[in-house]
Amino acid sequence: MPWPDRLAPARMTRVAVVAPTPSFRRALVATAAFGSVELEVAEAGPHPAAEALRRLATPAAASAPRLLADQPDLAELELQGCADLLAGEAELERRTAAAITRGRVSATAGWTPAASLPGLSERLAPLGGAAVPLRPPAGVDPPTLLPERGLAASFRPLVSLYTTVPYRDVDPSIAAGFVYVLMFGMMFGDVGHGAILVAAGLAIRASRPRWLARFQTAWPFVVGAGVAACGFGLAYGEAFGPTGAVPTLWLAPLDRPTSLLAAGIGVGAVLLGVSYVVGSVNRWREGGPARAAVAASGLAGTTLYAGLALAGGGWYLHLDPLILVGAVAIVAGVGSITVGLLAESGWGPSGIMQTSIELFDTVVRLGSNVVSFARLAAFGMTHAALGGIVWSATVSLWHRGVPGALGAGMVFLIGNAIAFALEALVAGVQALRLEYYELFSRLFVAQGSAFRPWNVPTASPEEVPCSGS
Repeated sequence: MPWPDRLAPARMTRVAVVAPTPSFRRALVATAAFGSVELEVAEAGPHPAAEALRRLATPAAASAPRLLADQPDLAELELQGCADLLAGEAELERRTAAAITRGRVSATAGWTPAASLPGLSERLAPLGGAAVPLRPPAGVDPPTLLPERGLAASFRPLVSLYTTVPYRDVDPSIAAGFVYVLMFGMMFGDVGHGAILVAAGLAIRASRPRWLARFQTAWPFVVGAGVAACGFGLAYGEAFGPTGAVPTLWLAPLDRPTSLLAAGIGVGAVLLGVSYVVGSVNRWREGGPARAAVAASGLAGTTLYAGLALAGGGWYLHLDPLILVGAVAIVAGVGSITVGLLAESGWGPSGIMQTSIELFDTVVRLGSNVVSFARLAAFGMTHAALGGIVWSATVSLWHRGVPGALGAGMVFLIGNAIAFALEALVAGVQALRLEYYELFSRLFVAQGSAFRPWNVPTASPEEVPCSGS
């Protein structure tokens, strides 16, 4: 698979499941057993199987529906307590109601991954049916199917909590995961605390204790956060506080706060620039070059951001040509954004007023977004300050005899436990806030719909009467 395809949702195909009307039920049952097609569903209308299932009143048994290849007697299924088969029939009824029949042929439409189309055709061929690719309806995006394994799946909760990736957008899960652990590590820089996170991640991977197995997909995320914290701990010279156990490879946060603040803002500026580039790609994929050119989260916003960066750099370096280039880019970006906003709001007085407000908000929010990344340094200093307090208290007690040494050990353990829990929570929340409000707000402007294939296994006639009868 080419690497660009790995960054996008799986390619989907609009498909019609077609079969002779006498065998249409079997075709739908085969489609359900195939488990890789999202068929259209009719919500309204009488559904006898659903009513029978409601009368049966066994929701626990109905959680795992099954289907019989041939039409069963619903009254007999209700009498025998076959809640699973009634649940399957209820799902089949809703999809049959959405089908159309012309003469002796019936058909229904849905979505399937392009890679699954040959397999679906093989399932339907023995029944005289076929899977016919269709042109997608205008203005309707396919559902999104993302890989469920690998590193991307471990980091995907970061994205799915914010939105479902639209079908035409780039899947940022892996990049979002690395950016998150980078920001977390900068705010949680401590070799000792990071090592605890690494150990916790490895314990999750090994499912020891066993109850950790439910979190197993998250182990790369926890280990990554721990490794980032260890890396910044070495940079800061922090290992359970300023203990001197590791060298300071870069700077001590409390000794050079201004440098750390500048570094945090610099990291944020780079990340915002990358988010604008990815946002431009997404706007292009969603609506073509015209939409990307005038979108505040597309090429227009990227031009404005680049212009501000160039003008600021020219001012700092006293380079007038760079300031001029930046000013031209700023004017071009603001003009393009204005055109895009007016196209949405209209050219009347109210539209112009709305455009002015939104344009002002866009420019002001851009500056505040950059400064917002100063919290990477601020919470890094907070973590270092807490570690310093715990270490100072430990050292002051250590030389006061045996009771003092015991007290020092207690202060060190309890203080680090409190600092670890508090700072892990704060750094985790703040990194999530930066990811969502500063970065994802530029990547995504639409909500996608998750691919939900219809997957119901086929039961054999020998399994009736049901075990629940």
